[in-house]
Amino acid sequence: MRLTVDRLSTQIGAQRIINDINMEIEQGAFVGVIGPNGSGKSTILKNIYRLLKPDSGVITINDEDIAKMSSREVAQKMAVVSQETAVQFDFSVKEIVFMGRSPHKGWLDPDTDTDRKIVDYALKRVGLNGYSNKSFLSLSGGEKQRVLIARAIAQQANIYILDEPTNHLDIHHQLQVMDIAKNLEITVLAALHDINLAAYYCDKLYVVQNGSIVASGMPEEVLTESLLMEVFRVHSNIEIHTVTGKVHVTFFPETLLRR
Repeated sequence: MRLTVDRLSTQIGAQRIINDINMEIEQGAFVGVIGPNGSGKSTILKNIYRLLKPDSGVITINDEDIAKMSSREVAQKMAVVSQETAVQFDFSVKEIVFMGRSPHKGWLDPDTDTDRKIVDYALKRVGLNGYSNKSFLSLSGGEKQRVLIARAIAQQANIYILDEPTNHLDIHHQLQVMDIAKNLEITVLAALHDINLAAYYCDKLYVVQNGSIVASGMPEEVLTESLLMEVFRVHSNIEIHTVTGKVHVTFFPETLLRR
C-alpha cells in the first residue's frame, strides 16, 4: 500500500508545530524521518496514525482519505509501534499480541483457530514463540518492542508506522528491532533518532527542521556534512562504510577542531 501526505499542517495552541508537509511512501519502501528533538517528526507520525488531528492537509492510503475511514478500517491497513507502551495492567505476552486481531473481529467474537495461528506465527517471527505466558511488564525494553511488533504482525496491516521504536534500547536491541521491521518487507514509515541506523535501514529519508521538511531523498543524497551542520549543528565526516556499503556518519565535537 502507498501512503501519501499532502500539505499537512498542525497547530497546538498558538504554535504551529508542523507546516505544509508533503511525503510519498511507496509500497514496500522503508522510509525514515529524522530531525533534532522538537523538530516535529513525531508530530507528523501522530497525525498519520490519527492520534492528532491536522488543521489542514490530506493523508491517503492508496488514494483513499484516512479522515473518511473508520478507526477499524484504518487499523486494518496501518499498524503502529511506538516507544511508549501504554500497557499498565499485567497482560501476558500472548494477550498483548491477540490485541492485534481486534480490527478483524466483532466486539464479542471469540478467538478462532485462525486467530491463534496468526498470533503464534507473529510471536515466532519476532523470536518470542516461547514467551506466550510471560508477563509483558516483566520483559526487557527490547523484548517489549518485539512483542509490540508481533502485535502489529498479528494485525495484518500493510503499513507500519514506527514512532522512535528504538529509543531507550541498547545497541543490540536497536539492531534487533530494526532487523525485524526491515525483514517484514512491507511499507514502513519510521521516525528515528539515530542517523546511522536511518542511513543503514532506510531506502529514503525525510529531514525535518522546525516543523518543515528541508531535505528528502536516498540517504547518500540527503546526508551531507553541510546539512548535518545546518540541521543538527554538529561537525561530521561522511563516508561509505567498507563493510556495509552504506553511508556512515562519524560525529565529532567542536573542541576537536580547536586542537
